[in-house]
Amino acid sequence: MARRATPKPGHGVRGSTTGRPLMAAMDLLGRRWALRILWELRVGPTGARALLAKCDGMSSSVLYDRLRELAAAGLVERTHDDQYVLSELGIALGSAMEPLDTWAKSWATSLRKTPRAV
Repeated sequence: MARRATPKPGHGVRGSTTGRPLMAAMDLLGRRWALRILWELRVGPTGARALLAKCDGMSSSVLYDRLRELAAAGLVERTHDDQYVLSELGIALGSAMEPLDTWAKSWATSLRKTPRAV
């Protein structure tokens, strides 16, 4: 399978031929395991083996592909001792996601209270 280029603003991505910044971010974050890796890195520097152990079921090739993409996008950095850590931009993404997390919790509560027919 051919590896897709790391989504970046200004370049065509899934859902946007112009690469609008939000669409590029959604393409990057929507890739398998990307959000989970960012979630695990929120607690601090973590080695690749530890990340793999925390992400049950992820293959090492997918881990390294995602880490490479997240680093190319400026969200993850590698330390001098081969640990992975969120960059300043990655930390800022976490803060930006907090309102979405609040909304998602409200959404989940709403769905539990009111079953919806499909």
